Amino acid sequence: MTTAADQNQFGRPATIDDVAKNAGVSTKTVSRVLNRAPNVKSTTRDRVEQAMQVLAYRPNSPARMLASNRTYLIGLIYNNTDSNYITNIQNGVLSACLPEHYDLLIHPCSYTNPSVLNDIREFISSKRVDGLVLVPPLSDVAGIHEFISQQGIANIAISREPVDDTDWTVCTNDREICKQMVRHLSRLGHQRIAFVRSHPDHTAMANRYLGYLDGMAEANLDIDERLIVQGENTFESGIDCGIQLLRLQPMPTAIFCANDHMAAGVMKVAHERKLDIPGDISIAGFDDEPLASQVWPHLTTVKQPLIEMAEIATKQLIRMVRDEKPKDLRIVVNAELVFRQSTGPAKHS
Repeated sequence: MTTAADQNQFGRPATIDDVAKNAGVSTKTVSRVLNRAPNVKSTTRDRVEQAMQVLAYRPNSPARMLASNRTYLIGLIYNNTDSNYITNIQNGVLSACLPEHYDLLIHPCSYTNPSVLNDIREFISSKRVDGLVLVPPLSDVAGIHEFISQQGIANIAISREPVDDTDWTVCTNDREICKQMVRHLSRLGHQRIAFVRSHPDHTAMANRYLGYLDGMAEANLDIDERLIVQGENTFESGIDCGIQLLRLQPMPTAIFCANDHMAAGVMKVAHERKLDIPGDISIAGFDDEPLASQVWPHLTTVKQPLIEMAEIATKQLIRMVRDEKPKDLRIVVNAELVFRQSTGPAKHS
């Protein structure tokens, strides 16, 4: 087998014929390996993949498209935001696309726009992607799964519960992990635990609220409706919710927020009121965004394995594009509690 130095002798990008010669197989076999055909011996596949790596081979996209009637494009549709959440999702999708020789097209749009479905239809028709990865809150737009399926496009959603037996999703154990967070706070002696909700129409957010209720029930703590407030997933809405909660008498001893941005807003209000965190009030969030380690005190939160979720979702999607039905309709990737300095024992008067 030739080396990387031999590849330089070509004076041009390596071709499929070069790969076939290097691996000692036919070009048809190389094509089958590229298209992940099932009738290729593992030893042959390994030899071809090693040759592609040594020769830095990149498939000829137009040729592949003509041979397979595919574009080898995966579309990622998400709400137009600068959140680190989307960056992690993109990194996970890319890590799954690259070894399969797929390219990624990103398409930000506004899920609140009444014409969002038309926007997606235009993207599908103009770019001819083989499949779509959907990210919340767009993945929770009413009818979006049915709409995309009607377009004949394979799709998979992140952080959504399946709506039927054709709806493939990858999510976290939001309900269970939020129950565990409440359990942690109750074991620190907190009884008046508030919860800041967001987007009740977003499946994951709804599950987080249910997890809060489960945790309160497990700890035999009464639900005070005044301690449950509605946010909008933003820092600004966290400020509004913090003002509302911290003016209560008696005020909560702990506040659990459905995301980190709202938790940071609550922390701002607590600091302005000269409250000690966590001496006077404990605050927890969800997502483990970079800001969770940038605010002070550092924020106790829930870490979502977003890169892993996106990678798994994309691998499942590529199988669907190849008409390989994934084994599981719903794949759950467990989140984990991250304990930092913003939570501590409850203050008792």
